[in-house]
Amino acid sequence: MPMNDYLVLSRGQWNEDASPQAVQAAIDAFYVWYEQGLAQGRLKPGSRLEPGCRIVARGGLITDGPFAETKEWVGGYWFIVAESLAQAAAIAAENPCLQFGLTLEIRPLDASRADVTVATNETPASWR
Repeated sequence: MPMNDYLVLSRGQWNEDASPQAVQAAIDAFYVWYEQGLAQGRLKPGSRLEPGCRIVARGGLITDGPFAETKEWVGGYWFIVAESLAQAAAIAAENPCLQFGLTLEIRPLDASRADVTVATNETPASWR
């Protein structure tokens, strides 16, 4: 089977009831797992994200974010190389940081150009 790239978004915040030492141990284990995955070709590099951002919408509206009340904190991203979405999710499930409250969103990449005649994430339900 051909290998595909899958985007991993790390969401959430550390469990408040966890000790900083336990979370740091998971972070240290994550970096070992991450670096091994890079060396094995199972992972591709990504980055942690800084807290600040700007949201740009129609008409050039720009607002600050992210907003704590949305619970949509994205802490970082990287890529998994796998044969299927199920295999990518299984690889992501090995992440040691999951035990302390983070959630990983795994998304297949679509290299095709956007086309209004093809249903995508952006297509309104009324158009389908």
